[in-house]
Amino acid sequence: MTAIQWSDGAPIYRQLKERVVAMMLDGVLKPGDALPSVRQVAAEYQLNPITVSRAYQELADEALVEKRRGLGMYVTEEAARKLLINERERFLREEWPLVLERIQRLGLSNEELLGARTGNDKADAP
Repeated sequence: MTAIQWSDGAPIYRQLKERVVAMMLDGVLKPGDALPSVRQVAAEYQLNPITVSRAYQELADEALVEKRRGLGMYVTEEAARKLLINERERFLREEWPLVLERIQRLGLSNEELLGARTGNDKADAP
């Protein structure tokens, strides 16, 4: 895992879970990969092992990881597909309306948005 900045806005177990989810979506953790052990994560980030266990348990409850007795937790084969579907739905339901509202408030055109994406910034034009 990489360095994590904990925020006060959400429980640490949830932030840890979201970090693991991001690693799955980014392809850092692939189907069949083992998650670091609870003890290893707890020691590395100075967390209570119960906090790490809770994050891992939520991932297991969502069938994103599976427990293998005596071996640890492993990313399931369908984790990436499930996450992509869930994250797309969540983005469209929660984040996109806010982004769209801001785009409309700023009066940005499709051309300006697409130009910004490709690096042809026309924001300086009158």
